[in-house]
Amino acid sequence: MDFTVVDAALVGKLLLLLLIGMGPKIALVPFLEKTHAFDTETKARIGRQMVLIAVVTALILFATGALLMRLLHITGGAVAVAGGIILALIAIKMASGPTEKPHDDFAAPVDPDKLAIFPLAVPYLLNPVGITVIIIASGEVVSIASAILVTALILIVGALDYLVFTNIDKLAKRMKPVTMIVSEVVFGILLTAVAVQLIVAGLGNLGIITPTAAH
Repeated sequence: MDFTVVDAALVGKLLLLLLIGMGPKIALVPFLEKTHAFDTETKARIGRQMVLIAVVTALILFATGALLMRLLHITGGAVAVAGGIILALIAIKMASGPTEKPHDDFAAPVDPDKLAIFPLAVPYLLNPVGITVIIIASGEVVSIASAILVTALILIVGALDYLVFTNIDKLAKRMKPVTMIVSEVVFGILLTAVAVQLIVAGLGNLGIITPTAAH
């Protein structure tokens, strides 16, 4: 990412990456599956906590990402490869279709506060794409304006997440199960491609391969 010029193209690219990296789509189905036994008020509380944790974590990563990379002696390329590998694992599971076991009404109760933190806030809401993009952006911002841009976009995406997950029951009534399954599989395939692209870009950044320019 080139932050030397803050223009519409940069804003659009960052917004798209953050919508993939911390938008509601990847977390939506896991949220519905893992909170099905809770009442509407508890679901909304889990949603609020999940979004708050994801946004605060994202902002902390942005504030400290460059320092962490220097302290750990890692590069943006290494972060991209690592993020691509973890994303591929999540995306392949999505692309494989539903594999959840039937809900067990006699299973041990789940602590909603812990559920909001893991796995819903991280790695589903703030997923490997978001973590990778934010850490790399932290190391590449060159001005206060570019730092404000990234921070603002994180907050905008977080506001969208808040609207979705605090009104999840209303939205769920409008979602057809078949449509959700199909979209999950399709999005999983697309995310697998994103994961491959992250790995290729990371390997190129590390000088291990020379990526071919897209035509």
